[in-house]
Amino acid sequence: MTDGTAPDPVPELVAGIAERGWAVVRHALDAEVARTLREHALALDARSAFVPARVGRGAARTEHADIRGDRIRWLDDTHPDHDEAPALALLERVRVACNRNLMLGLFEFESHFALYPAGAAYARHRDRFLDDDARVLSCVLYLNDAWLPEHGGALRMHFDDRSPVDVLPEAGTLVAFLSAQWDHEVLPATRPRLALTGWYRRRAC
Repeated sequence: MTDGTAPDPVPELVAGIAERGWAVVRHALDAEVARTLREHALALDARSAFVPARVGRGAARTEHADIRGDRIRWLDDTHPDHDEAPALALLERVRVACNRNLMLGLFEFESHFALYPAGAAYARHRDRFLDDDARVLSCVLYLNDAWLPEHGGALRMHFDDRSPVDVLPEAGTLVAFLSAQWDHEVLPATRPRLALTGWYRRRAC
């Protein structure tokens, strides 16, 4: 969602994915919408609606704070909360545009809020499981106001042919990348760090 004057972020995002398999678009989400969504997520956390994140899948999922230190709250994109709807509408436009222009076959979007306390991190990893290729495109939409470089907390993306790229988690910044292609990590920050994170999945064969 834009404020009516800013350019549509979706074509820029799709072009970046087409060119190099990843894209970063600042101000993809209107500042007021990001603020409302941030306050909504923090209110949920204050009501203990977030749970410690786990690693692995299925019955093998366990907590490993040394690997991943965030708390999460899953979203239901079929019945979104009023405050969540604008962000999910933007991410649905991304899905449709990627399918139309890149033929990725994105079928559904699974997402959650991820809240990292100060000092928490997520070790280097890749989003697609070795035995499950359903996740195709990863997305991160940041919700942190007045974020400065000295706060840390960057998303560090690792590439085969160039130096890593650090993305500050500034409110409204949208990152997307091919889930099977790029390692990434979350660096520790000096203040809490909040994002809406998700994966577009293809239909199971």
